[in-house]
Amino acid sequence: MVANTLRWTIHDLDAMPDDGGWKRYEIIDGELYVTRAPHIFHQRVASKLHVRLENWSEQTGLGSAFEVPGVVFTPTDAVIPDVIWISNQRLADHIDEAGHITIAPEIMVEVLSPGEQNEQRDKQFKLKLYSRHGVQEYWIANWQLKTLEIYRRNNAQLQLVQTLMVGDTLTSPLLPGFSVDIAQIFP
Repeated sequence: MVANTLRWTIHDLDAMPDDGGWKRYEIIDGELYVTRAPHIFHQRVASKLHVRLENWSEQTGLGSAFEVPGVVFTPTDAVIPDVIWISNQRLADHIDEAGHITIAPEIMVEVLSPGEQNEQRDKQFKLKLYSRHGVQEYWIANWQLKTLEIYRRNNAQLQLVQTLMVGDTLTSPLLPGFSVDIAQIFP
């Protein structure tokens, strides 16, 4: 006997009621994840990272940063990360009619929300998803501990390369000249 497991798709999301933005609906490997609007400090960290990435992008003209974009990898893998950075080349031809990005951005950023399920989703499920779809760097910010984990692609896998704390400086080989003191992200 074969179990008939339900696999959610992006088409199912179209039928979801509009709740005014209080919930995020994401699908990872056909599994539906629903989260509430995040804590204000979560949003502050995401905004600070977004602003610094976008300021750098405007200075260099190399790409763009977006806050809470829809990223659709496949019909059964669609997420709403806190922040992304994507080069102009990747962005140019990879936006669907609904305004979702349909290719892996170079950098994906998630800010952890409290709770074991939230941590598991960001540190395990999304890490595997982003690895599988070619994300070059994955940053996981923890506003409670004031840390930023940096995962970089190595041998087709995202691997933890460092954990930054207040007193450290965030840089990236993908972003020449980009530099931010971690203390500025976690005031």
